[in-house]
Order: sequence, then C-alpha cells, then structure tokens
Amino acid sequence: MRQCKVLVHDREAGVLRETDARQYIFIYNKGYAGAPVCLAMPVRESPYMSDYLFPYFFNMLSEGANRQTQSMLLHIDENDDFGILLATAQEDTIGAVTVKPIA
Repeated sequence: MRQCKVLVHDREAGVLRETDARQYIFIYNKGYAGAPVCLAMPVRESPYMSDYLFPYFFNMLSEGANRQTQSMLLHIDENDDFGILLATAQEDTIGAVTVKPIA
C-alpha cells in the first residue's frame, strides 16, 4: 500500500491511499474543518473509495509528452498514476492542493 498526506492551503486535510489491488481510498482527518479537496469530495467522516484515481487527483497529472518526460526522468512507469502524483504534486501545483508522501 502507498499513501500520502493531502494538504489544502498547506493544512493537512486527509490521507490518500492506493491499495495493493490498485483501489483508492481518501479519508479526511478527524476534526478537519477546512476547505474540501474539491467540490465533488465534500468534507465528511466516511472514506471515499474508488477503483481508479479520483478525478481531482488524476487531473493534477501531466499528459502527453510532458508525462512521458516526467516518467523517463523520474524512472516511474508512465502508467503509474499514483507514483507520478507522489513525485510531482508536492509543491507548485495549480490550485490549493498538494500531496506529501508518508514514509
């Protein structure tokens, strides 16, 4: 399982996980009362679950030639959405959301 902290305006909002079966889980931190990650994922206690990377996070990724270049330079499989997200969305993202790997 891989996971990362999700920050909104540099405030820790929750945790995004990719299971070994390539399922995705996002859960807001208990007591988090800030802005939601996106309108489609309002703050709630129950986890969000999906068989694919949630559209908000997927849309943070590069496409086409930029994605190929990132994949090559970072030595990450071009089809590894979560790996590319972990490597490229830690700072300087468009919008308020960033992710930080959890060791």
